[in-house]
Amino acid sequence: MVHYKNPLVVVGCVPEKDGKILLCKRAIEPRYGYWTVPAGFMELGESTVQGAARETLEEACAEVEIGHLFAVVDVVDAGQVHMFYTAKLLSDYAAGEESLDVAMYSEDEVPWDDIAFHSGRYALQKYFEDKGKNNGVHIHELRRAPS
Repeated sequence: MVHYKNPLVVVGCVPEKDGKILLCKRAIEPRYGYWTVPAGFMELGESTVQGAARETLEEACAEVEIGHLFAVVDVVDAGQVHMFYTAKLLSDYAAGEESLDVAMYSEDEVPWDDIAFHSGRYALQKYFEDKGKNNGVHIHELRRAPS
């Protein structure tokens, strides 16, 4: 019998409307109380696009139109791959079960010191660098520093 241990895939998006992006304040660990883009683990039977839209609905009670893939972060030590899409916010929003709060931010309003994860920070930085253009996919690798 062969048993594979494969990385988990996290999918998310950066919902935008009127030049502002939607962020969620986490109501769960890890990083309770910190801000993040709507994202989470893919489920069996869904595509990465479907997963990103589902996570946004669950965390921010918001419907989105997913755009293009713009960032992939290999979180090697956690055994995860994080994939981020652009998105257009299509509906109102509210805090879902996994969020304490949700809010819209312009680039200069983003609470950079309170972003939950390095991968999310990287995605947000690349998102704003691209300014909504399809500049391809940014790929980044996160590893723990050797001790």
